[in-house]
Amino acid sequence: MERNDSLRPGFRRGTDKHVPQTLNSTYPATLFDGLQSAASAAGIGLARVHAHTREGTAVPRTPVRRHSYRAHHCEAGIWRRTTRQETQQIVRAAKRYDREGRQPGTRSGPLGGIAIELIELLANLVDFRSGRLDPSIDTIMRMLRRSRGAVVSALKALRDHGFLDWMRRYIPTGNEGRGPQVQQTSNAYRLSLPERARALLGRFAKAVPLPIDVEDAIKQRESMLASHEAQLSLEELPAFLHGDTALSKSLAALGALIGRKRESIKQTESPPISISKSEKISGQP
Repeated sequence: MERNDSLRPGFRRGTDKHVPQTLNSTYPATLFDGLQSAASAAGIGLARVHAHTREGTAVPRTPVRRHSYRAHHCEAGIWRRTTRQETQQIVRAAKRYDREGRQPGTRSGPLGGIAIELIELLANLVDFRSGRLDPSIDTIMRMLRRSRGAVVSALKALRDHGFLDWMRRYIPTGNEGRGPQVQQTSNAYRLSLPERARALLGRFAKAVPLPIDVEDAIKQRESMLASHEAQLSLEELPAFLHGDTALSKSLAALGALIGRKRESIKQTESPPISISKSEKISGQP
């Protein structure tokens, strides 16, 4: 009896060419679990069949999600400086938004109670100077004492309603040769205040005024900087305004040229002739 290899796992129908496949894609999941358990009991490992083969060499799949960027190289596009007043304003707006959007007969609004807990946590974790905010899912689970599914759902709710955005990231593993070269790491998050939620705050949406002593200190510093700026020459001014950059160096060279030109003009001008009072009376030099 002729054997039909086209119906055997690993063979493409209509051809006799063997196509490497993973054991997972060839057999049902329950069957594979049984085979793996039997192999483990017999001391035989099946790990080698988890990866596709290319010329006899195992090529493991890279465990990185789509649209991921390398960590510590992409955060400038999502992080920004913020203040405690801004983050607390976002939290208040989220609570008001969730309360106003609650439907009759429901226990929570469009965000949900866990999402409110989450945004309060993120507002306390953000670095105000740099805007850095990158807790892992495990960290959030531990701090909120919530399950992974609950945390993921809360993150999605905040993003869908405009209160949160994030960027997926990966990091190099440092592996040499075989094995994945990169791996997924925590997301980079940014808190946001959607306009429809800002409108719910009304007059409370305005920025909180600074304390009097802080405002006076800012004005005093601005006055000192303006006084110092007025005393600088054209050659010194660019470095003060723009720092040690190529632009400031070019402007400083131009300022030095203008300064020398002015000095040259002053030296070539004829000195004013002074006539004494006695000479004016006598009419003689």
